[in-house]
Amino acid sequence: MSKALVFIFSSAPHGCSAARESLDAALAASAVSEDIVVFFEGDGVYQLVSGQNPNEIKQRDVLPTYGLLDLYDVEEIYVDQQSLHERDLSLEQLAISVRVKQAKQFYLESCRAHAILRF
Repeated sequence: MSKALVFIFSSAPHGCSAARESLDAALAASAVSEDIVVFFEGDGVYQLVSGQNPNEIKQRDVLPTYGLLDLYDVEEIYVDQQSLHERDLSLEQLAISVRVKQAKQFYLESCRAHAILRF
């Protein structure tokens, strides 16, 4: 992660545009950088929960778009262990494959990143 471009997704999936904008930014950045890292923490872990139906609240369903991260060669996708635990979520409830990491360890490893963008 020495010169990675790190995206931290910490916003709930609905209610504001931060979740959609962060995903769009990560996908766009992957066109110019080969080292993109994504980390979900806090309410951002809700962005990945399977079975959402945002159409009922008049929101766009962006959950399928997270599958594009793999297509765009974004392979380092992490989720904060404590955030999952606090929200009583498991990896089986998430729509994409992610690796679990403690936030403190993630931030220690990211300290040499080219840039960290938080949404």
